Amino acid sequence: MKALLAALLAAPLALFAAEGYRLDRSPHDPRDLVSLQSGARTYMNYCLGCHGLQFIRYESLKELGLSEAQIKDNLMFTAEKVGEPVKIAFNPKDAKSWFGVAPPDLSVVARSRGADWLYTYLRTFYRDPKTVTGWNNAVFPNVGMPHALWTLQGQRALQVVEPKEGHGPVQYKWSEVSKGTQTAAEYDATVRDLVNFLAYVGEPSGVERRPIGIIVLFVLGILFVFAYLLKKEYWKDVK
Repeated sequence: MKALLAALLAAPLALFAAEGYRLDRSPHDPRDLVSLQSGARTYMNYCLGCHGLQFIRYESLKELGLSEAQIKDNLMFTAEKVGEPVKIAFNPKDAKSWFGVAPPDLSVVARSRGADWLYTYLRTFYRDPKTVTGWNNAVFPNVGMPHALWTLQGQRALQVVEPKEGHGPVQYKWSEVSKGTQTAAEYDATVRDLVNFLAYVGEPSGVERRPIGIIVLFVLGILFVFAYLLKKEYWKDVK
């Protein structure tokens, strides 16, 4: 049964890997408050210009170990009160007219796309002069979003090598065009923190909910044993 469940869960990932760029495992940890705080800072400085988080309020960032003063002074750029939702600074209608499509709200992007997808996506932008923005992405080909974190990562180029005669996997060869302000390891850590924050935003109660769920399942397992014994006692004389 466990083997069947593992196979069913792995099937979508295997299918995606066969059709496109292979996803890397996201090393995020929702219990790491320092990482969550760093991810919140990166999001507010680099992502909030286009992407809001309308399903959470600035006040909820207190759960990350931040004070109200820290939130107001360092993270609250699009509101006046901590009770307001995290929305973008400009009108979505204007954004649609400028970009052709309104940038999506990212409140639940980690739940819809998955943390592994986000972690890989944010690390696989490359320069492409054929696109309108001058950027492209290995995970999301022809993406309309430019590389918002390019000053940190630097600029890279990608060469896609197709297998000969259709045999074997596609090879992706990366090369550096220009350096960023961070090393490769530092940039990976920045992306990890950002993905960690987005995963938290998508399910703020996830850390507390999972242990409770395990306890509930354990209790139900014990109750099942007693229920089964009671059933046998009631039906022992029935043929």
